[in-house]
Amino acid sequence: MTGESFERFAVKYQKGDIIFCEYEPGETFYLIQEGRVQITKIMEDIEKTVDILQPGEIFGEMAILENAPRSASAIALDNVKLLEFNKANFQVLLEGNPQIALKLLKTFVKRIYDQKRRLMSLTIEDEAAKVADVFVMLADTKTQEEEAGDSMVFETSIDDIANWVGMKPARCQAILNQFATQHRITLKQNSIIVHNINDFRRFVSSRRPVIKK
Repeated sequence: MTGESFERFAVKYQKGDIIFCEYEPGETFYLIQEGRVQITKIMEDIEKTVDILQPGEIFGEMAILENAPRSASAIALDNVKLLEFNKANFQVLLEGNPQIALKLLKTFVKRIYDQKRRLMSLTIEDEAAKVADVFVMLADTKTQEEEAGDSMVFETSIDDIANWVGMKPARCQAILNQFATQHRITLKQNSIIVHNINDFRRFVSSRRPVIKK
């Protein structure tokens, strides 16, 4: 899906450029070829990061599925190169490559679940639980082969975690340092080891707001 035949769909954005804004009409979706894209959403008058997407990931896909305003904003974290699709060329794409249709369907289902899961995380008020929930979310994406008991290694940075929870990096660092002091995690140069992910699951669950029926 990244061959020369798709180069006519390619668009580029510079670091910091707004690709689209929350609430504006959506008519296109994108596949990231190069760089990272930050997805943000306004919650209680505060802009919070919902996701940070990597090359190979798709975003803005709900524009194909429904005629509704954008549910979030997309910002180029780096200089990015994207493949841009709309309903017209998307139909041509699907007719010419059914395998891509299946891949996109799986992506749509996963994206809807992931967005719902991250929005749930943003409802947590306790800052420490919010940071812990990032590791729970990441653990939920790992396969059984990647899991090795309760202890898990996450190759992520403090800045990425801070972005996910809409928190200043210094505050996120302080919370992680507190977890380290409690021997719940070990901070490495390029990774973070959570010694008992189920302990974090219980901690987050105890801090999650109760939804009244």
